Formats: sequence, C-alpha cells, structure tokens
Amino acid sequence: MPGMFEFEELLLIAYKKERATSRRLSKLTSLSAHAALAQTLEKSAGTQTLAELVSARRRERAATEQARHHREQERAAARAARKVRPVVRDAVAWHAWFDGSAHPNPGKIGIGGVLEGPDGDVVKISARAGHGDSCEAEYLALIAVLEAAVSRKPAPAKLVIHGDSQVVIDDVLRDEASSAPALSTYAAQARGLIAQLADVHLQWIPRARNAAADALSQHAVHSESHLDTHEDTQDRSRTSTTGVSPNVLLNA
Repeated sequence: MPGMFEFEELLLIAYKKERATSRRLSKLTSLSAHAALAQTLEKSAGTQTLAELVSARRRERAATEQARHHREQERAAARAARKVRPVVRDAVAWHAWFDGSAHPNPGKIGIGGVLEGPDGDVVKISARAGHGDSCEAEYLALIAVLEAAVSRKPAPAKLVIHGDSQVVIDDVLRDEASSAPALSTYAAQARGLIAQLADVHLQWIPRARNAAADALSQHAVHSESHLDTHEDTQDRSRTSTTGVSPNVLLNA
C-alpha cells in the first residue's frame, strides 16, 4: 500500500500530529519512515481506504489554498483602495451604493441601497427580502438599486455602482457561462437591468466606505417592515438615514 503514494505526497497531506505519530512508530519498529506514515494514515482513514483519504485531503488542501488566495486578493484590493485618491465626480453621472445582510447566514435578508443623482436627488432603499445567504442578499441589493435606476424618467445616462461585495461584483461582470451556478438567476436579472441603461460601471469599495447602504440593510433586517423605500426630492437632501452623505462615504 505505501508504494501507491510517494513519501513526499503523504507528508504533504498528513496532519502535524500524524507526522509526529509516524516518526515515533518508525523509531519503535523496523518500519521505514514511508511505511510508518502510510500505516498511521491508514489508521486515520478508518473505514476509508488510504487512496480515499489522500483524495479527500487533496481536496481539503485545495479548498484551503483557494480561501487563502481569496483573502489575499481582498486584502490587496483593500490596500489598493486606500491608496486611491478621491476622483472628481462626473457632472452627469448618477451614483449608487448597495449592501445586503443575512442574519444569521443564511437567514433573514435585509437589503439597503442609495441612489444619488447629480442634482442632489436621493433614493434610499431599505427592505426585507426573504431568506438566503449573504451572497444572495448582496445580489438582491444590487438588483434593487438597478431597478430604482431603470425606473427613473429619464433613466440615468451614466451610473456608477459601488459595493463592498467583491464576489457579487466579479460574478455579474463575468460572462453568463462563467457565473456561479447558485447565483446565475440573480446574475441574469442584474445583467438584464444593466442592459437597459446606457452606461453602467461597477466599483468595489471597502466596507467602511459603504456605511450608508450597510445601515439601511441592517435596519431592514431588524425591522418588522418589509418595504421602506423613499426619495428625497423636496429639499434635495444628500443625507441618508445614517446622517452621512453618500458622497462623503465614497471619498473619505
């Protein structure tokens, strides 16, 4: 059985405790280090074969590496965002911020959004949206701000959408065949709405710069109300329910 796998491969998938146990076994018996490690792993496998254990550990290592790589990407994106200087706001562009929350995860979904026009009109969205996980919540929040933009008459000539979910932003920007299967329905709906607008840009921002949309989503989760969407048009206020301008949140 040890001959099925190279010693280095077994070392790679063995846990620290298993490696220590195999070294003690090799010292106490006439077994080689290779055979002692294989025997230790066979014991860990229980009802599985050694081959099945090795296959499972390979998948586990791959998932761990993928998660580590994703965390590194998020940290790199956050560092890059901190270095970016505030840009001059486009005189004709609308801006939107979206955020979704699930409590617990998965659990009750609340969505929040802010849609701000170049002349100061602000639409704020805070709504319950059923049950699901955090990715579904973020997608539903994105869809809500897109629906709010499409419903404007006339529709925004240019829309810049800001969100702190790298997963959702990356997914909606992929081609249809590459979307995550579990999110494909939401992705198709978001893309359909984007297609109805002339010029749409999606931009990732750190969570700290998305406080207004986050507060609205949290309010929805903890509120008994299932829909709370309103528009500031009389005084053209730029103040969200958090009391902080979305502009300030973006450019802080």
